[in-house]
Amino acid sequence: MIHAGDLKIRALSPDDAVHLVKWLSDERVLTYYEGRDRPHDESLVQQSFFPEDDGETRCLILYTDKPIGYAQFYPLDTPEKQLYGYVHDVVVYGMDQFIGEPAYWNSGIGTQLVTAILHYLHKEKRVQKVAIDPQAWNERALRCYEKCGFRKVKKLPLHEWHEGSMRDCWLMEWTSPADKTRD
Repeated sequence: MIHAGDLKIRALSPDDAVHLVKWLSDERVLTYYEGRDRPHDESLVQQSFFPEDDGETRCLILYTDKPIGYAQFYPLDTPEKQLYGYVHDVVVYGMDQFIGEPAYWNSGIGTQLVTAILHYLHKEKRVQKVAIDPQAWNERALRCYEKCGFRKVKKLPLHEWHEGSMRDCWLMEWTSPADKTRD
């Protein structure tokens, strides 16, 4: 689906569940994605990542052909668009991702990954805006997204449940280069 140097992103397949179970039972990964109080077994992975078609594109991330993570992107639905203030925008996408192999953290792969997905969404899907909502305390994610062209739009107080409490998040937005000239 997407190729950028040593990075490949392809559609998630049922055989990939084994990777998700491994990554989402690793406390280091769960610290940032889902929470350490929510380890995933095979059943929870099936329920969370292999539902009936819901409009989300779910992907496996490979680096030098080794599975290292997960990404998803999707058009925001009407309630999300209202919550984020996009009621007048026709199509806004959301995206989520994580690198599940900690050995690949802090090496620029996250920036390469997000940039590749943004390029794909803009060129192939003609997406003009992408919104993400990382937790406010996740400085590494915030820096990555800002390097990729996202900007903080507004704080979302008590927006996401994580490890036993509601956490603040940032609504961050990427706007296509063509749209930036009109702002």
